[in-house]
Formats: sequence, C-alpha cells, structure tokens
Amino acid sequence: MTLALLLLGFVTLQRLGELVLARRNTARLLARGAYEVGANHYPLIVALHTAWLAGLWYMVFWRLPVVPLAWGWFGLFVLLQLLRVWVIATLGERWTTRIVVLPGAPLVTGGPYRFVSHPNYCVVAAEILVLPLVFGLLWYGLAFTVLNAAMMFLRIRTEQAALWQGRRDRPAAI
Repeated sequence: MTLALLLLGFVTLQRLGELVLARRNTARLLARGAYEVGANHYPLIVALHTAWLAGLWYMVFWRLPVVPLAWGWFGLFVLLQLLRVWVIATLGERWTTRIVVLPGAPLVTGGPYRFVSHPNYCVVAAEILVLPLVFGLLWYGLAFTVLNAAMMFLRIRTEQAALWQGRRDRPAAI
C-alpha cells in the first residue's frame, strides 16, 4: 500500500469520525434547546466534500502505482490537521458540521477564535486546496477551492446572521 492511499484512508476515516461526532453534538445541542439554521444548503456542502474526496480517490488510483508526494505540501497538510484538532477542541460539544445556535450561549472567543472569526472554515478551505497539491493535482485543488468558496460565501452569511440575530450591538448580517 502506498503512502498516498494511507493518507487518503486517514482523511476518509477522519471525516467519517467527524460526522459521527458532529451528529452526536448536534443531537445534544438540540436537546438543550438549540435550533438549526441553513439546513437547506447542508446537503450541498456534504455533496461537495464527498465529491472532492471521491475524486481524490479516483485520481490517486488512476495514477497508481506511482503517486509522487509533494513533501512541503504534505507538511502543510499535517499542520492543518493540528489546527483542525485545535478548532474542534476549542468548540468542544458545540462543534458540529451544521449551523446550530444555542440561544443565550456566549460566542466562543478562545483558542483560534481569538485570531479568526471562522477558523474551521479557513482550515477546510486550505485542506481542499492543499491535499490535492500533495498529490500534484493543482487544477483539481483550484477547481474545488472555487466551488467551496461559493458555498462558504452562502454558509458564512447564514451563520453570521443567525449568530448575531437579536444582538443589538452587532449587525444583523455580515
């Protein structure tokens, strides 16, 4: 088994594990009185990420047995995984793949949120570009980066509006 297949296997298992964690956290938040916003675009996000990962599997298998890895990009991808863990750990039980608002809960301002409003989206956007670059797939990474940027434009606007709803000191939508 090549390192490329091991890396894709890791990412696939990681994403599946995160979906399980997100589902558990979402159920707990909803049980505490939270509500979901933007559910109508969630299937599009899932489809985009599924297509991205499935396409990577196809591209890597198509190039087997030789899939050269760009080690610099691989190092950056490892760093992104550490940032991903930091974001998830900072949000704790509030981390989910959906937009779930818990009324009355303060916004998270610790960890990476001290520096960036949406660090999870930054990490995901970088991963969508960087992982294909590990395999030398520049055009693939760029194409999905553009698609993800369009999706994130909608998602971040929806999330910001939900988070600031009812707060007089903040704008209704950003």
